[in-house]
Amino acid sequence: MDQHDAILSRLLTLHPKKIDLSLGRTERLLEALGRPDLRLPPTIHVAGTNGKGSTIAFLRAMLEAAGQRVHVYTSPHLIRFNERIRLGQDGGGRLVDDERLNAILERCEEANGGQPITFFEVTTAAAFSLFADTPADWLLLETGLGGRYDSTNVIQNPKATIITSVSLDHMEFLGDTVEKIAYEKAGIFKRGAPAIIGFQSEGAEKVLEREARRIGAPLHVAGQDFHVREENGRLVFEDERGLLDLPLPRLAGRHQHLNAAGAIAALRAVWPDMPTRAMETGLSRAEWPARLQRLLRGKIVDLAPAGAEVWLDGGHNEDGGRVLAEAMAEFHDRSPRPLALICGAQTTKDVRALLRHFAGLAREVVAVPVEGEHKSWPPEEVAALAKAEGIPASAAANSVEEALGILSSRAFAEPPRVLIAGSLYLAATVLAANGSQIE
Repeated sequence: MDQHDAILSRLLTLHPKKIDLSLGRTERLLEALGRPDLRLPPTIHVAGTNGKGSTIAFLRAMLEAAGQRVHVYTSPHLIRFNERIRLGQDGGGRLVDDERLNAILERCEEANGGQPITFFEVTTAAAFSLFADTPADWLLLETGLGGRYDSTNVIQNPKATIITSVSLDHMEFLGDTVEKIAYEKAGIFKRGAPAIIGFQSEGAEKVLEREARRIGAPLHVAGQDFHVREENGRLVFEDERGLLDLPLPRLAGRHQHLNAAGAIAALRAVWPDMPTRAMETGLSRAEWPARLQRLLRGKIVDLAPAGAEVWLDGGHNEDGGRVLAEAMAEFHDRSPRPLALICGAQTTKDVRALLRHFAGLAREVVAVPVEGEHKSWPPEEVAALAKAEGIPASAAANSVEEALGILSSRAFAEPPRVLIAGSLYLAATVLAANGSQIE
């Protein structure tokens, strides 16, 4: 076990008996650390249900292409904790190294003095300390859960805020309707800071617009103030300042056009004269693991049916299922292959809602457990839910490796397209088993 893993394990024991979403514990720890939150670089704060990480990936790639030093805070991590904290430097940011991470976690543990605190609250304070002590031009800050009472929302003066697509997720904390969830996400809006509202359902958009106006945040609304479309293999972005003719994003799937548009709109709001060349380069370079990621080599790929395409995605809710199915349908139109879905999910997620979108699209679902997660859906239940949606399904696999073995024994007319999805935790185990590295 790494030293920081041992510290994080100790901090986990301080988790409050009752989860009450509030900023009080974070503010108390930040005070003990000398208020690093007041010494952060210009910050773009991002909330939403789906697309936060991809939007930040576009922002980082475009800003770095313009020669900027960019700090990044995201969650959860896939393989190692260091992925959550990227420190900006000339020539491109780097994940925090073990030595600096160990030192700041020890300092946070000491400053907290054994008082109740959540894992995310401590790690947010640690990240803020590192960001405050390391010179950079920008900080890209992703909320963990919700917005209003998320630990990251202690910041008072962001340069801009972005709300990506809002849909049903974490309903036990945020509310049981899209409107209630949108209200919680809107808590990151700040007076005078441009509020970029990504493409939303009508109910979510109304709430977000209302809250932005109430707080006094200038609105930039997708579909009203900025538009995006694909034209002749290019991404065309348009707002009141004119039209940008850009390359299609490196990240696969039409939903990434919408995430890219939100990132571009935010940059146009905070840096009107940003070089177009940097936007072009950034869109072509952006990377975000386990979000419709094609695995090209490694142990997992070797276990797949000969000649198969292997795709990995951490999508785990209905909206995630919808955009994934749309992407797979688009891939099929361009290059027809039978689709096989390997699916594992946590019981806190509505896996049937995700699977529903693959009816008539997936040739077969092979259900697997999410290894190491006690809240994992039993594979036989996932298979039953798939069958209830009219998709042939098997629950014979105890792991993704076994599932790939099952698919390799099938007689496909041509090499299949294999999609592994349903949980970020499942995606993490796949990347680790495949020998993939995240830098």
